[in-house]
Amino acid sequence: MKKIIAIVAATAAIAGCSNMSNTEQRTLSGAGIGAAAGAVGTAIFHGNPIWGAVGGAAVGAASGYVYDAYKKQQASEYNAGYNAGKNNATNNAPN
Repeated sequence: MKKIIAIVAATAAIAGCSNMSNTEQRTLSGAGIGAAAGAVGTAIFHGNPIWGAVGGAAVGAASGYVYDAYKKQQASEYNAGYNAGKNNATNNAPN
């Protein structure tokens, strides 16, 4: 029964991501990865995997959000450089 619940949850999570923005996808991915890592880590060290998953999800979501902000800044810098180069080439083209 647990396998069926896990499969249904995974399918719903994957299907539910299709209308999400990049920020939402990266934040949710970070939360999922963090939850898994936290649960496994606390299970290995004889803790409560539920609290490990909760803490890992929080840290993972924050990390995913920060990573998204970094990627947006990186894209913005690239686009600014691309546009500056394009304008420079246009302005210096021979007539």
